[in-house]
Amino acid sequence: MTHRCDALLVGAGIMGATLAQLLRQLDPDLQVVVLERLPALAAESSAAMNNAGTGHAANCELNYTPAAADGSVPIAKALAINGAFELSLQFWSALVEAGALQDPASFIRPVPHLSFVWGEAAVAYLQRRHRALAATPQFADMAWSSDPEQLRAWMPLVMAGRGLDQPMAATRVARGTDINFGALTRALLEGVDVRLGHAVRQLERGGAGWRLEARTATGEAVSFEAPFVFLGAGGGSLPLLQRSGISEARLYGAFPVSGQWLVCRNPEVIAAHDAKVYGKAAVGAPPMSVPHLDTRWIDGQRALLFGPYAGFSSRFLKSGSLLDLGRSVTPYNLLPSLQAGAENLGLVRYLLGQVLQTPAQRLHSLRQFLPEARAEDWQLAVAGQRVQIIKQVQGKGCLQMGTEVVSSTDGSLAALLGAPPPWRSCWRCCSAAGPSGWPAPPGGSACSG
Repeated sequence: MTHRCDALLVGAGIMGATLAQLLRQLDPDLQVVVLERLPALAAESSAAMNNAGTGHAANCELNYTPAAADGSVPIAKALAINGAFELSLQFWSALVEAGALQDPASFIRPVPHLSFVWGEAAVAYLQRRHRALAATPQFADMAWSSDPEQLRAWMPLVMAGRGLDQPMAATRVARGTDINFGALTRALLEGVDVRLGHAVRQLERGGAGWRLEARTATGEAVSFEAPFVFLGAGGGSLPLLQRSGISEARLYGAFPVSGQWLVCRNPEVIAAHDAKVYGKAAVGAPPMSVPHLDTRWIDGQRALLFGPYAGFSSRFLKSGSLLDLGRSVTPYNLLPSLQAGAENLGLVRYLLGQVLQTPAQRLHSLRQFLPEARAEDWQLAVAGQRVQIIKQVQGKGCLQMGTEVVSSTDGSLAALLGAPPPWRSCWRCCSAAGPSGWPAPPGGSACSG
């Protein structure tokens, strides 16, 4: 038996959930089906332990505002990211007002966002960044201080036991948030036709547009047909895009990056910190590895995480196969992937160094933020799996750290590739994923996140 619908979304994470709600708001009569291979919603990159939880409003993430060669601090990227995040907030607010989202406190809570640096050069950079951002309406309320007493009031645990033998400074945005994308995903998918335990095996043109073959957890083969398909399966999107056979898929390869957190197990330490404190990434580190001491709300409980510590795995999903990377190599992306690898040897060395870190080295990194941290209060936990894209640009393979929506020429199939969107605003990318006639921002078939 073949199940037919108007839109078939693969992946029950934040991207599939957001697009499902957008389509329901656009036309409540549309038959939207979501396929998820795991037995639960938001169990991969959207799970609270598997992403940063900031929504990335660019309040504190310094990698969005790197210093230019002349010492100036360009802020265009931060403004764009902040604007995209504000669109997400507006979308969620509209859904709350319409009754489509219940209890916003279950997925969004106020948590101040801080950037904290030390050393003369870093402090000078942060001050230039603050001046540039605070001059705009979006960041007009960003506070700055290099006064140890003020810093102690903002982040007492970070300042406890810290020597004052070098300059230090921080910026603070009081209206920052912590977003539990797992809880948000589950709320957005209320009332949506979600088929759990359905792993897509085949994807080809046919019938009303696209025909998908899935296998259930019990081994049953099930067929679906739809005029529009969206692949929002995190690291699983590229293999499915390749199976579709569309020519656009030939431009992409993949580079997986894993991550880990140190998770605090001491309730007293957790209760004493109320902020997301971001620092500067190490030289050669990928953007997702910016260190941060992070207040989170997970399953209704307050938590404290530090990291992420990067690593490497050939899996494309946290629950994926070690063969994923090898299976993604094709005659079209082999050479570009090798080119990208040769040009990013520093990143490869960094990842190997992270994999080989000892517990003592991880604790040393933590104590850069929390000088009085005790090893017995912290436990190592696996974070999410990220798959960065290797894209052919002018015939050459380039490693890209953002997200990109790729669609077929006729708009009947779209896929989100790259670092999963909990690290970016999700509304903009989902809007870009719609077929012809549905809402989409400027940018054509490829929307770079």
